[in-house]
Amino acid sequence: MTYKNFTVATDADGIALVTWDMPGKSMNVFTTEVMDELDAIIDATVADAAVKGVVITSGKSSFSGGADLTMIQSMFSFYHDEKAKDPAGAVEKVFHLVGRMTGLFRKLETCGKPWVSAINGTCMGGAFEMSLACHGRVASNARSVKIALPEVKVGIFPGAGGTQRVSRLANAQDALQMMTTGSSLTAQRAKAMNLVHQVVEPDQLIPAAKQMIKDGLKPVAPWDEKGFKVPGGGIWTPASAQLWPAVPAMLRKETAGNYPAALAILKCVYEGLQVPFDTGLRIEQRYFTQVLQTTEAFSMIRSLFISMQELGKGARRPSGVPKSEFKKVGIVGAGFMGASIAYVTAAAGIPVVLIDRDLEAATKGKAHSEGLVKEAVGKGRMSQDEGAALLALITPEAGYEGLRDASLVIEAVFEDRDVKKAVIEAVEAVLPEGAVFASNTSTLPITGLARNSKRPGDFIGVHFFSPVHKMMLTEVILGKETGDKAIAVALDYVAAIKKTPIVVNDTRGFYVNRCVFRYIHEAYDMLIEGVPAAMIENAAKMAGMPVGPLSLNDEVAVDLSQRVIRASLADLGEGSVDPKHVALIDKMVDELDRRGRKNGRGFYDYPAKPAKKSLWPGLKDFYPQKRAEDVDVTVIKQRLLATIALEAARTVEEGIVTDPREADVGSILGFGFAPYTGGTLSYIDGMGVKTFVALCEKLAAAYGERFKPTALLLDMAAKGDTFYTRFNPYKESKAA
Repeated sequence: MTYKNFTVATDADGIALVTWDMPGKSMNVFTTEVMDELDAIIDATVADAAVKGVVITSGKSSFSGGADLTMIQSMFSFYHDEKAKDPAGAVEKVFHLVGRMTGLFRKLETCGKPWVSAINGTCMGGAFEMSLACHGRVASNARSVKIALPEVKVGIFPGAGGTQRVSRLANAQDALQMMTTGSSLTAQRAKAMNLVHQVVEPDQLIPAAKQMIKDGLKPVAPWDEKGFKVPGGGIWTPASAQLWPAVPAMLRKETAGNYPAALAILKCVYEGLQVPFDTGLRIEQRYFTQVLQTTEAFSMIRSLFISMQELGKGARRPSGVPKSEFKKVGIVGAGFMGASIAYVTAAAGIPVVLIDRDLEAATKGKAHSEGLVKEAVGKGRMSQDEGAALLALITPEAGYEGLRDASLVIEAVFEDRDVKKAVIEAVEAVLPEGAVFASNTSTLPITGLARNSKRPGDFIGVHFFSPVHKMMLTEVILGKETGDKAIAVALDYVAAIKKTPIVVNDTRGFYVNRCVFRYIHEAYDMLIEGVPAAMIENAAKMAGMPVGPLSLNDEVAVDLSQRVIRASLADLGEGSVDPKHVALIDKMVDELDRRGRKNGRGFYDYPAKPAKKSLWPGLKDFYPQKRAEDVDVTVIKQRLLATIALEAARTVEEGIVTDPREADVGSILGFGFAPYTGGTLSYIDGMGVKTFVALCEKLAAAYGERFKPTALLLDMAAKGDTFYTRFNPYKESKAA
């Protein structure tokens, strides 16, 4: 029998090699068709007396990324469709639907013939759950091998046997750590956790897998054998009596109870280890069905899995423009940002000319990349040869002559209009016709900068976030005259350096910084009201933010806040900034020289390591302090999230953001907006626009006009709209 996604070849020893290689895809993923074919292969190999065992591997450089996004989408759409038709029966139908993969893997596990998974690269999610159902697992020791059950990061959890198998192979603490964080394991770490049996050289992968079968691998899972004992003795042991009471508290400390899937993992493991394996699978299936019905799962899957992939693949790229090939990228400004951009560009295999006012400054910029390479080599993430090849792609220069054959130039000079004007004019004097000029500005409007250009159609903003090599987001900003070619080139470049882009129209602060400064400014208001700084910071984390607004302000620099405030006053007038904010920040910067982390003094104090930062005690003397019992933490959380979401809604109303996917993904990747909400607009949609409007009206009555809902929100609430229906990003593709 032939298959579309697999090939099966049986050797003279009776070992069938099943190679998973989906046509037209860069990575294997689980689809309904793949599961049907795998089901048929299990039946065929069981029925064939000549087959003594099976090795399953991948024909691609990676093993598999897990479930296909269309299959994930279908689960949610199936539930919502069934709920509309039959609310009582919808949950039962979803329960059986989500059990399909669980049943398939259990069938493989109990088929009576040994299966070995030969893991040659990335093996994630459902693919690793399938591997865990195999009787043997061999992994390549290549650095490209990453093994993980990352589902919790997108709002769900390993629901095809993962919680039951991992917790029966590894000790409970390691199993919970792996699944509740979704962290990746190296092949060596997976072996140490007893999740992989062997780690071998890449060219020995298939021979080693076959040898396991030749050596008499039993076609029985450990938990199906009589007398099986869970690692560590299970739930009812002295060690578990210490672990399990602490686990929920540790999880709440990390997640503030905002992630239903993480809590479900604990329940699956705790309950599942007390019952037979098949009962444990049913428990897992029950909790997966419950989590699938939550707003958090729906929103996180949509933003962090589906939308991120769509944006990363160029959902906003203009059609009809040929794909760009980057033979050289010029970067002007070898300071921290420019040097960091040079590093990620060279890491993508693109030659870079790094330019500054003199060769010494440019060379210093390259030294930043040398430091990052040294760190990567030291941690085993890069070989010496790979590091040397990366650095060889970066050429420091003092003049602009090296830009004559560049297809893209990115300026990352000081955030000053006159400085940028001089750079634009100097670069355009040598830049070839058709090349694109991009400005890495964080606040200055692109249209204004483009007035200094002789070719505004080829002028665009590409805003990076610091640290560039870690932050996955870039904002692509369109000036009023930016053309399709410039947009396509910018998006092709962002794809080449493996970042996720959002495309926004021009405004002061663009999208991300507008939201960030609303978050920070709300904290100023709270300080002025007398809310203790520690309550502001802790409430922010309880609301799901990765760091509090005062900590974030220290990271971006308090004196940068001062510059932004002064620029707003200069350009927009005195009414544009609250005078109390001006007084607070001027006192911090001008009187106290507290500029943030960069000078070790901001809203926090930054002692020498290993001591940790702590809130500056002097803050409590700025304003009369409220008693903690007089502050409603729930309201603090609501204010911090609502002020950001309101600003996001304003950017949509103003036409700055036109695609809700970009607002959501940009808010999570740009500044960590409570990921469990799915992002700023999903936060509003998730509670319902009408409910959000009521919340804003309540906050506006208590804290001021800044919380007043916009005309757009009022109209959407009246009509029962959501952002994803009013601004449906799929409308055009459906019409086509």
